[in-house]
Amino acid sequence: MKHLDRIAALLAKAERTDNPIEAELYLAKAQALATQASVDLAVARARIAKREAREQPTNKTIHIGEPAQRANRHLVALFLSIGHCNALKVDIAHNSTYVIAYGMPSDIEVCETLYASLATQMATSATVWLKRGEWRGDRYRSREGYAKEHTSQTARAAFYAAFIERIAQRLREAYEQEVVRQSQRVVDIAPEEFGAVAGQKVTGELVLRAKEVEVRDFYRSSSKARGRWTGYSGSVSRQGGAASLAGREAAARARLGSSREVTSKGPGLSA
Repeated sequence: MKHLDRIAALLAKAERTDNPIEAELYLAKAQALATQASVDLAVARARIAKREAREQPTNKTIHIGEPAQRANRHLVALFLSIGHCNALKVDIAHNSTYVIAYGMPSDIEVCETLYASLATQMATSATVWLKRGEWRGDRYRSREGYAKEHTSQTARAAFYAAFIERIAQRLREAYEQEVVRQSQRVVDIAPEEFGAVAGQKVTGELVLRAKEVEVRDFYRSSSKARGRWTGYSGSVSRQGGAASLAGREAAARARLGSSREVTSKGPGLSA
């Protein structure tokens, strides 16, 4: 798809830089492009005659990992962070082995691409950092409030949690900046197509909100999920010592790619 090609071309440049400031800008631009493309596709849908086929909300099951893998909950949290910035609703398997994404097909595809790259980068950067042994002798604050020495397992968990938190922040900032820009962008489309009154100007932000409502209504009518997903339940709190700092720094350097290997085979990460 054209917008994915643009994102991939931008990210090819990112793969050639080790400058964290440039990497930060590339990620923000990639999310901004994803949001802008989402508006353009929604407008295109509205311009197609009602009798013709056009993109409609759908759902897709995405494999996260094999049962009993400790990393599954972290990977689900990563996918949720990406999905929330790209108009997706998500159901989660009780054992966190897969998610069901609800949204426009193009948005789901963008999220899969982002997830595949970021999940791989998260695992790779954590493994490299753990091999350096900087976590040995370091302490973290447990959920019960006790200071404990890290094991390789808790250090990786702290790294993952901090990486995901920082990535979620970066994506949300890029998304909100693009929404502000879209609020000033007037779209040449009939107001009634997006719930506006006659004579009202339709902005890109209004298009986004209308699409989000459409996806939300589709989700409510389609989802059979029950209960509440609790997320990571290990002993490491947000105060994970050097591991948390390393995870945040890795997330700041994270680049995006177009690899689909993770979504097709599962990242097979450890924790």
